[in-house]
Amino acid sequence: MPKDNTQTDGGIGASTLRREDIRFLTGEGMYTDDIQLQGQTHAVFARSDVANGVIKSIDTSVAAAMPGVLAVFTGADFAEVGGNPAGWLINSRDGEPMKEPKRPVLAHGKVRHVGDAYAAVIAETRAQAMDAVAAIEADIEELPAVINMAEAVKGGSLVHDEIETNVCFDWGWIEDNRAATDAAIKAAPHVTTLELVNNRLVPNAMEPRASTADYNKGTGEYTLYTTSQNPHLTRLLISAFVLGIPENKLRVIAPDVGGGFGSKIYHYGEEALVLAASKKLKRPVRWTASRSESFLTDAHGRDHVTKIELACEKEGTFIAFRTETMANVGAYLSNFSTVTPTFLHGTLMADNYTVPNVYVNVKAVFTNTAPVDAYRGAGRPEATYSIERVIDMTARELGMDPVELRRMNFVKPDQYPFASAAGLEYDSGNYDRQMDKLEAMIDRDGFEARRIESAKNGKLRGLGLNAYIEACGIAPSNLVGILGARVGLYDAATVRVNATGSLAVMVGAHSHGQGHETAFPQIVADMLGIDLESIEIVHGDTAKIPFGMGTYGSRSLAVCGSAMVRATEKIIVKAKKIAAHMLEASDADIELVDGQFTVAGTDKSVSFGEVALKAYIPHQYPIEDIEPGLEETAFYDPANFTYPSGAYACEVEVDPETGKVTIEKFAAADDFGNIINPMIVTGQVHGGIGQGIGQALIEQTSYDRDGQLLSASYMDYAMPRADDMPFYQVNHDDGTPCTHNPLGVKVCGEAGGDRIAANCRKRCHRRTATRRQKYHPHRHAPDAVARLGRHERQRSLRDV
Repeated sequence: MPKDNTQTDGGIGASTLRREDIRFLTGEGMYTDDIQLQGQTHAVFARSDVANGVIKSIDTSVAAAMPGVLAVFTGADFAEVGGNPAGWLINSRDGEPMKEPKRPVLAHGKVRHVGDAYAAVIAETRAQAMDAVAAIEADIEELPAVINMAEAVKGGSLVHDEIETNVCFDWGWIEDNRAATDAAIKAAPHVTTLELVNNRLVPNAMEPRASTADYNKGTGEYTLYTTSQNPHLTRLLISAFVLGIPENKLRVIAPDVGGGFGSKIYHYGEEALVLAASKKLKRPVRWTASRSESFLTDAHGRDHVTKIELACEKEGTFIAFRTETMANVGAYLSNFSTVTPTFLHGTLMADNYTVPNVYVNVKAVFTNTAPVDAYRGAGRPEATYSIERVIDMTARELGMDPVELRRMNFVKPDQYPFASAAGLEYDSGNYDRQMDKLEAMIDRDGFEARRIESAKNGKLRGLGLNAYIEACGIAPSNLVGILGARVGLYDAATVRVNATGSLAVMVGAHSHGQGHETAFPQIVADMLGIDLESIEIVHGDTAKIPFGMGTYGSRSLAVCGSAMVRATEKIIVKAKKIAAHMLEASDADIELVDGQFTVAGTDKSVSFGEVALKAYIPHQYPIEDIEPGLEETAFYDPANFTYPSGAYACEVEVDPETGKVTIEKFAAADDFGNIINPMIVTGQVHGGIGQGIGQALIEQTSYDRDGQLLSASYMDYAMPRADDMPFYQVNHDDGTPCTHNPLGVKVCGEAGGDRIAANCRKRCHRRTATRRQKYHPHRHAPDAVARLGRHERQRSLRDV
């Protein structure tokens, strides 16, 4: 159980300072772009400046003859290799499998979005490669672009001619609920209907994507350094589907990674290209994205258009939710793009409520835009946004208090385990208690006085409150396999105890801002009763870790952390046997307390360090019963999702003359179950809220009718800054522990951002000024002064 949250160091429950921050804040981190290999060459990509077009010809002769150029690749060089597949197979309502066109390494035959790479140059320097790319002559016959999803569904211009439709799938969940839900809505005394847009976002991690490949001709082995949240999956996809490299010959290393938020889960074609080029040249090949490339080619997030209906009794009891959503998947299917709008979204459409009928329909649509995939929250924010907005609208129509409407429909503590109408089984929670805390934190009773005071100053003031639940720790494998997952969603950990008593803990989760190097040792140190500083966390290298499914979906602690607990438990079992031999006792009588193995009821003991040394000097214990060494591996496949929940409130003041929105108060009351490090949890919530504010008030990805990205730089895409943020009130005390993982954790990595859009947009919306911008592959980003000026102009255009 968690300890006193005021601790500054120690095990579970302590706010231990993040040890990894020392190297990050002092500039000692090692990122992919920092890796310099002997003989390193540079890759630059030729990218389409039209959204939809047939490649008639590509002339690379001039480029190939330019100074420093070592090789030029086009899509024809990869025509016979595999394509990057989607990670989940989704069937339509009629049982037909989704349409799954090939996603090539380089576009071949056709380009399908602005920024689609159709050629690559490898040269001695980046400047030489850029010059050569500019010399490539590509004859691309431009076709009408399909950008709007409603138009795409009607047909006409096709993104993929070979599948003869722009609809990837037409999915229903739960199809058996459809008739009952339709009938319930038809007969309901009151039905509220709301149509809304969940706007498209560019993730904009601090570090752009980068990949460096090194082929060893002596051994036939490949090493790929890359900005990945999921190095084992990257290796699996490249080996099994894209290039056919034997998995034992491919090592993927994800060193320090400067943020991901989902956009670095997936395999991208640039990774395969540098591997193939390195083999051809027998030299390392490096590529680092420019910020313009990141805007154009990193997987975008969200982009849903939804119609939601809430049916209820006249006194407010919920009867049914029904939604119809069009989800933009962009030009190609990315690895998690098919599960995000379906099972990560549809299964949450009952939210925190006891509604008996739920039906969800999702049409995934191809368009001539950048691929869309999981972004922080991944389906859960889209569900929360739809449900909480329609509940508020229902409250207004019924003349009810929106909080009381929620309370009367909340799942109650004595109803757990609770089977939701959307197909999940919630194991624990207390939503009324969270709402109680929230109302006290936000001083709801004092809002009317604050509103009147704002009005005296010529300002408008609004308050939005909502509740949420999300499914995290993506699992279990047997369930997700039935639902279409093409991989298992377990994780693994190895605990290696060295002879001197220090530990290396090798985990399948990848840390790129989450604080694993601090929180994971807290768990192991607590279990063994040893010093935190003696424990090292190893991650991000497929050669060192048995397997792992990476970091996303708030799964690191619930899944990989549980694997780590299981491996440590095995260590303790074996260590007790060694200690028993040393103490001439039965291992059943050995207790481990504060790093000491003691014979129960006696003062006879040996330290953990002494046992560790004895494990590697087994001169006196029977090796037929105890093998030398002290190292254990465990795989953990969870029994269920975890279900973090909470209630959030946002109070804003709006200047009607300028449209400027100021967030005056923000409060978050969360239930994350047991908490390992409260300080890290608070930081995660703060970061998520910041991203949510960005989506609600500032960020907007915009394409024109020709498929040109209008928001292709920080001149046109505004990111939230410090002065956009309020001081947050955050409370995650008194959580209800998860009942089915050994740590009792529900996790927190995608909270905050999932909720704020539903709050802010109740009281304000913004319109974003953009200008039409034709993409040029090597147009440099504007300077910082111009960026700031544009940002200020955008912020002044917010509307009530």
